[in-house]
Amino acid sequence: MSVADLFPAAQPPAATSADRITIRRPDDWHIHLRDGAMLKAVLPYTAAQFARGIIMPNLVPPVTTVAAARAYRERILAALPEGLDFTPLMTCYLRDDTDPDEIARGFAEKVWIAAKLYPAGATTNSHAGVTDLIGLAPVLERMERIGMPLLIHGEATDPEIDIFDREAAFMEGSLIPLLARHQGLKVTVEHATTAEILDVVRANRSRVAATITPHHLVINRTHIFQGGLRPHLYCLPVAKRERHRLALRAAATSGEACFFLGTDTAPHVRGAKEASCGCAGVFCGPTALQTYVQVFDEEGALDRFEAFASLNGARFHGLEPNAATVTLERGESRVIEAVTVEETAVVVFRGDETLPWAVV
Repeated sequence: MSVADLFPAAQPPAATSADRITIRRPDDWHIHLRDGAMLKAVLPYTAAQFARGIIMPNLVPPVTTVAAARAYRERILAALPEGLDFTPLMTCYLRDDTDPDEIARGFAEKVWIAAKLYPAGATTNSHAGVTDLIGLAPVLERMERIGMPLLIHGEATDPEIDIFDREAAFMEGSLIPLLARHQGLKVTVEHATTAEILDVVRANRSRVAATITPHHLVINRTHIFQGGLRPHLYCLPVAKRERHRLALRAAATSGEACFFLGTDTAPHVRGAKEASCGCAGVFCGPTALQTYVQVFDEEGALDRFEAFASLNGARFHGLEPNAATVTLERGESRVIEAVTVEETAVVVFRGDETLPWAVV
């Protein structure tokens, strides 16, 4: 299998110097691949675009041990189609009872690259997550000493807090105090959605970064309800007001090293999205790079795209940038509307649109 098998070629435009861009092959610093048939169906689309990716550990049961992480990594590699090259970077799912020694062992043995903090109940398969950040101090102190990054789903879980305010509430009540208590801890704020949290990242840029998704650069909260409820645009953190979308676009295209690519591609089958209580998650794996480069083009920042997509994240995690390259070309292109998974399908973000850029 090759990139050409998954992404049809663009219809060529009139040639200009801005119609084609070649960058070092990018990495995706936030991926949900799931497991089993879903893993096998969605992995090729990520592997066709990205060389490496941080794999989220919120399976059922979650990936909480070194042994479980090794086994999951092997399942991912076994599902990788011949002809595609991809390195999964594993993470540990933190719980209230996580053992600091297990954390340190997995990091020393290079089984996992970071640990993921889900506030219990914040999102998909997070109910086994952390309920007490203060009680997690021994784990965070150990991570601080060994230089292991903490990846945070930054939303408060109190049901009394408005869903559009949960990132801000977590920032004020949990993130800022955590950074003060653990001043040597490296932290990534995952899938940032508000202008205010971007400012916190900038204020702590020497050790704090943020991933930014393609969908949060394109949609605001109005899009979810435009012309009716659009369940395939529902994700957590939920898209916010237009001012926040514009702030995210400015941050992503700014060239600042504390912001980098993380798609948060999160597949759910159609029936789980189009339901009376639909799941949160946007499946953007097949359209991620095309969407990001379109945003950078619209913002007049194509010269900064490689830093955001290919350099900043690797630098934060202490890895070398990839030697291989990927080329994107301006021209009308379409991707499949949905990816088949056994007897059902996963709807692709922007899969029903004609995109102005293509992976070639």
